Amino acid sequence: MAGNDWINSYLEAILDVGPGLVDDAKSSLLLRERGHFSPTRYFVEEVITGFDETDLHRSWVRAAATRSPQERNTRLENLCWRIWNLARQKKQLEGEEAQRMAKRRLERERGRREATADMSEDLSEGEKGDLVGDISAHGDSHRSKLPRINSVDAMETWISQQKGKKLYIVLISLHGLIRGEQMELGRDSDTGGQVKYVVELARALGTTPGVYRVDLLTRQVSSPDVDWSYGEPTEMLTPINTEGFEEEMGESSGSYIIRIPFGPKDKYIPKEELWPHIPEFVDGALNHIMQMSKVLGEQVGGGKPVWPVAIHGHYADAGDSAALLSGALNVPMLFTGHSLGRDKLEQLLKQGRLSRDEINKTYKIMRRIEAEELALDASEIVITSTRQEIEEQWRLYDGFDPILERKLRARIRRNVSCYGRSMPRMVIIPPGMEFHHIVPHDSDMDAETEANEDHPTSPDPPIWSEIMRFFTNPRKPMILALARPDPKKNITTLVKAFGECRPLRELANLTLIMGNRDGIDEMSSTSASLLLSVLKLIDKYDLYGQVAYPKHHKQSDVPEIYRLAAKTKGVFINPAFIEPFGLTLIEAAAHGLPIVATKNGGPVDIHQVLDNGLLIDPHDQQSIADALLKLVADKQLWARCRQNGLKNIHLFSWPEHCKTYLSRIASVKQRQPHWQRSEDGGDTSESDSPSDSLRDIQDLSLNLKFSMDGEKSGTSVNDSLDSEGNTADRSCKIESAVLAWSKGISRDTRKAGFSEKADHNSAGKFPVLRRRKHLIVISVDCETITELNEITKNIFEAMGKEKAEGSVGFILSTSLTIIEIRSFLVSGGLNPNDFDAYICNSGSDLYYPSINSEERPFVVDFYYHSHIEYRWGGEGLRKTLVRWATSINDKKTGSEEIVSAADQLSTDYCYAFKVQTPGKLPSVKELRKVLRIQALRCHVIYCQNGTRVNVIPVLASRSQALRYLYLRWGVDLSKVVVVAGECGDTDYEGLLGGLHKSVVLKGVASNAISQLHTNRNYPLSDVLALDTPNIVQTSEGCGSDDIRASLEKLGVLKN
Repeated sequence: MAGNDWINSYLEAILDVGPGLVDDAKSSLLLRERGHFSPTRYFVEEVITGFDETDLHRSWVRAAATRSPQERNTRLENLCWRIWNLARQKKQLEGEEAQRMAKRRLERERGRREATADMSEDLSEGEKGDLVGDISAHGDSHRSKLPRINSVDAMETWISQQKGKKLYIVLISLHGLIRGEQMELGRDSDTGGQVKYVVELARALGTTPGVYRVDLLTRQVSSPDVDWSYGEPTEMLTPINTEGFEEEMGESSGSYIIRIPFGPKDKYIPKEELWPHIPEFVDGALNHIMQMSKVLGEQVGGGKPVWPVAIHGHYADAGDSAALLSGALNVPMLFTGHSLGRDKLEQLLKQGRLSRDEINKTYKIMRRIEAEELALDASEIVITSTRQEIEEQWRLYDGFDPILERKLRARIRRNVSCYGRSMPRMVIIPPGMEFHHIVPHDSDMDAETEANEDHPTSPDPPIWSEIMRFFTNPRKPMILALARPDPKKNITTLVKAFGECRPLRELANLTLIMGNRDGIDEMSSTSASLLLSVLKLIDKYDLYGQVAYPKHHKQSDVPEIYRLAAKTKGVFINPAFIEPFGLTLIEAAAHGLPIVATKNGGPVDIHQVLDNGLLIDPHDQQSIADALLKLVADKQLWARCRQNGLKNIHLFSWPEHCKTYLSRIASVKQRQPHWQRSEDGGDTSESDSPSDSLRDIQDLSLNLKFSMDGEKSGTSVNDSLDSEGNTADRSCKIESAVLAWSKGISRDTRKAGFSEKADHNSAGKFPVLRRRKHLIVISVDCETITELNEITKNIFEAMGKEKAEGSVGFILSTSLTIIEIRSFLVSGGLNPNDFDAYICNSGSDLYYPSINSEERPFVVDFYYHSHIEYRWGGEGLRKTLVRWATSINDKKTGSEEIVSAADQLSTDYCYAFKVQTPGKLPSVKELRKVLRIQALRCHVIYCQNGTRVNVIPVLASRSQALRYLYLRWGVDLSKVVVVAGECGDTDYEGLLGGLHKSVVLKGVASNAISQLHTNRNYPLSDVLALDTPNIVQTSEGCGSDDIRASLEKLGVLKN
């Protein structure tokens, strides 16, 4: 081993296992850099803790036990090289992480400065104040504006206020196995606490006054691997307590689990594999909600559809789905993350075991993060359990900045425009619990023994004897810890604190409920290593007869375990390094147990409410021992903490949770499909969102144009505001005019070229869309008009017979403007009536062909504009985009501009930019990030092979426009066929997924493939199920025969 002195010295240090220093003359550069070096501490802190490399520990044990000196040295040399490599890797990762954080900090600060500069009003003192200590900056606590229910009288008052309301609420939780009874919690990583939470939330909301129906949407799983109940389309959740609410029950009222079929029909798959199938779920869920809204309208809505007051997504996959559904239905969205992708990515990178690419491949983490960013874009409210989740996790996202959120909130309070910027409101609502079955007992163990002697027919629960058999003196107070065997739960520090505190050992026993196990060798390496460490510590401190660690317990045993600890006048402890919420602390308090909990995370909020214990530093062993000893030894303190917990525990009940939940929904400005609203049914609720602060009023077509007279119909979104006195009257006139137009009775409409034949159609609808057996959507993103003309003619030729019969209709879906579409029609010799609808400007505008009008060939759907305008940034967004274009051009080396504003291609809901040199333009994800950091919510699309940038409303797209057609005109999505190229604009991936069928033209638009991939953080397979039978690819020629053959393969045409 000559020449490797550092290895020799390190081996000697390990073999000595001493705290002394390594000889500087023999030490390596790595060791000398670290200064005073303890090899044992280094191994534990830097290797096992930092990297979870338990196999290194096993290698070291085997090497140290080897008798042959040569073999022993060889093994130890190999081990040391592995340790050195890990240390180097960790240092490299730490450096990269520091660079990322510094870059992110600079981007945030620059974004804030630019946003503040745009919002030219002077900042109020509230905006200038320090962030620390201001609750509104980090989310609303339960002690702020909405007081919690604290008495039976208050609850009854609130209930009386809700009478007469008939709310419809939709919850979404996609992954895992969800059912109302006998939940298989822990069956796999996807079926855990979230499943229990959403089921109990749905059940509790269903029995809350004012709520008529709650639907919990999830995936239908008809697989032989799971119980048959998960394949049932509908399951009614049995109310736990309906006392006093029976009179409000109706035919379809209550809480239901609705299982939507999507993804592989006969396979239960993990959540990481669900991403490509989400569009299919969205289409199925949209169909269910529409049908249910009509049913509820007949029952309680006076014949008018009852739309959901909110769609609430749980976890990233459901957040993505809820955002699309919210946009399709134009109803408010709520979101709960449960656990967040950026936080998980940070933790995995710190461990150093997987690279960023490996993490993404395993966990689909970038797709998950983008879904969470979209949820922030679309959500009115984000519900969190603790302030820590906001301060340390949500602030990692581009779409949320606590400092900027505070500035926007201050401007709302002052009735000052936010210039198109918006931020979801973070609301802290702790999870609820069901306490009606819990009856805390005041008796101690001696009283219990006497009671059992008097009533021998009431035996102790079996789990009690299973625990007490470990103890020499089972009557001593029990210190209870209930957590899975995970290093993050800090169980070893608890055992050390107990073992090294003699007074505590004399006064109390310690019970460790660490999951279920059959044998240590069958556990995961991490869990097995932790359990072995616990056993070694028990042996080291000779804690036999004082520590219980049972191998098995059932879920139904947990309440009995709490009850046993309370009877012994014990204490519950959660010493985790970080605890996101701490549901076990609430469960323990409900059973009368004082608590000792970590000061990091959710327990801080719980302790503020319950005031039933002590908080500790989980890294301070002495602090843990002192807190436990104080509660066990001081009986008056123990009794006071117990009483406080029992007195305040109702603050975490489901009725309390639901009351706060509904109060928050009531604060949101309600939205719904505009053509469904009655003329006098204006909404009076005040908005609680920055996006609704002094929204600039848009003229919704008192100029009802059906013409080519310019692209912009009506005034700009950010034109000057009318005076307050005229606003309401003007709004009423606008709505009346648009309603009259929609009903086909507007005089201007008839003058614009509609024939008398169209007047007798109900509500002025365009029946031609509903008449078609199939609709062919041409969404081919060609580089030239000539190529698009050729493909269109091939499609028409393939469907010649059906086109002539009128059984098949056509929709053009493109990034082109309506003027460019007119040029396309003229150049190809086509008639506007060859298409039933035109989705243009990347989905921000929707036109229909008018009848018998050569000069005014198109009619614009203004209701579509009002449907997609949510959080549209208007002039504030336009100014930011112009500034971005200027900054890109400032970096150019030649004289030609890279990107420039294209006013002639822009409309009220689409800001277009021409790109002269696409290769020098930053990726679409970079532009999206810049806008999100400035709280501007929009959908950025690079189109026409990167030569144009379209920026449209955040929930607008070509795929969403199809869902709008389904919502408004009843177009059956399963009868729709989308024809697209091999690649296309950066919204290409959204065109192919869902219930509709797709034909991919091989070789068409393939030049954009490389650009499309660089504009995405994840592979196409993460968002598109390419193996689905709903997608068929043509042969290379893409002739009419090839297209017809593909349509026959899809079952659209018969052979």
